[in-house]
Amino acid sequence: MDKKRIAIQGTKASFHEEAAFKYFGENIETIECDSFKATCDALKQKKADYVVMAIENSIAGSLLPNYNLLQEYRFPIVGEVYLSIQLHLMALPGVTLDQIKFVESHPIALRQCSDFFEEHPDIKVSEGMDTAACAKKISENKLMDTAAVANTLAAKTYGLEILDRRIETNKKNYTRFLILAGKPEENPNANKASISFQTDNSIGSLAKVLNYFAEHQINMSKIQSMPVLGKRNEYIFHVDFEWKKLSDYEAAIRKTLKHTVNFNIMGEYQKNEKV
Repeated sequence: MDKKRIAIQGTKASFHEEAAFKYFGENIETIECDSFKATCDALKQKKADYVVMAIENSIAGSLLPNYNLLQEYRFPIVGEVYLSIQLHLMALPGVTLDQIKFVESHPIALRQCSDFFEEHPDIKVSEGMDTAACAKKISENKLMDTAAVANTLAAKTYGLEILDRRIETNKKNYTRFLILAGKPEENPNANKASISFQTDNSIGSLAKVLNYFAEHQINMSKIQSMPVLGKRNEYIFHVDFEWKKLSDYEAAIRKTLKHTVNFNIMGEYQKNEKV
């Protein structure tokens, strides 16, 4: 049986690949892409079967450009996965912390380790493309004075040793990833949906729509507004809902359709618990 081809933004052993392993298992083929748009292009051109795309982080917030990609490509969301972001300092085997003069990683990862770098002011910090790429660079170039900030998977993949574990400042750091497919997939266990819609500018129009779901005991777990390109004061609302009874969700959807425009069910899938 052919392996599933999963497009990720970044290098092998990045957090995106770790999320792919968590969702699909490790018997997959990873398609490395330079950008999130490139992952969508790979799926569109059928070079990949799925895309794993980060959509929000518990510290950094929503990845707004990726909401634009969801609107542009309209790929169905078939799943989600939460990943605990644990950041470690790693270097070549045998290198000690006092030998480290430089540290490289993704800029967001570096910011999330601010306390560690305040404690080590002599270390020069440099931004790289992604966490795993920095680990790979150290391994390939045998950099004895440089460390990377990345995950355990990167250390294992590129033969590095972890000098200091869990150097992230906030230990409760999660990223939510969406699983995108080329076509919709039926999921009998679906209990969560991502939808998008627009309302008019009348007073209370958004509240009225959201109340339809509240009346049917449907929990709103996320709302994100995005401006409509080229149109003043017009917004698309991206909303995630969770339900216990499918009939309640369907009833709320029927009411919502009558009071929104450009309504789109982006995906119905099984909720993933944070672990």
